[in-house]
Amino acid sequence: MLHQYLQTNLRPLQMKLLEMLQAIDVICRRHGIDYWLDGGSVLGAVRHGGFIPWDDDIDLAMRLDDLPRFMEVARKELPPHLYLVEAKADGMPAPKIKDRNSFVVERGDYMDTNEDHGLFIDIFPMAAHPNISPRWIKRIARMHCKSTYILRGRHPYSWHSALQWVYFSVMRPLTGVAWWIAGKIFGTGQRFANLPASNIYGTTHRTEDIFPLKEIAFEGLQFLGPANPDAYLRNLYGDYMRIPPPEKRKSHALFYTVHLTDK
Repeated sequence: MLHQYLQTNLRPLQMKLLEMLQAIDVICRRHGIDYWLDGGSVLGAVRHGGFIPWDDDIDLAMRLDDLPRFMEVARKELPPHLYLVEAKADGMPAPKIKDRNSFVVERGDYMDTNEDHGLFIDIFPMAAHPNISPRWIKRIARMHCKSTYILRGRHPYSWHSALQWVYFSVMRPLTGVAWWIAGKIFGTGQRFANLPASNIYGTTHRTEDIFPLKEIAFEGLQFLGPANPDAYLRNLYGDYMRIPPPEKRKSHALFYTVHLTDK
């Protein structure tokens, strides 16, 4: 029954997220703030002309330097049913735009908090990376991201958890310093991607594959996407036009309600 409910309500959920994306797009264009469809959203735009049929989220990216200005105007200009959750306010490295009149539960969510669990769109900050080999970027970024994830999570009381906490408490600042030193010595700018704290796969893009941004069609509307979507997607997924088998078509949400009230 639950599976049938989720399938029946997936398209209304996607349309709610599309409405939220339009609100973000309006604010960004009004103030000249760059953002772009990222991850599964740019994949959906290229391969399906919109949402991946089984997808239940939207991935957005934005320059780290543009985030403060975006958050400032988002606080003032979002529609009343949407609001900004600032970076790290809920333990996450990226700000979110959340909807007040919906409910969603994802894997790993903690329900014993006062946090609203409305539908949301993450806006992942991206920045220029050190001009070192992608292999070394991946090693540093993945360890930094894993350390961030472990340290912000909840752990049972055990010797293993205590040792794990000590280890990653050392590795997180160590990888952060290594990142900073590499940037100072070798410079930055050849590659651009998620900040290490949220770059779980350590993937980076050539800067010229992202900028200048260009229009991309998504659900019959125009949004901003990377300059070279083909190179961007091949870097993320390899043969991205191949449809995965049914058993690998994973969604994020365990449960959702698109409208809590009729208002």
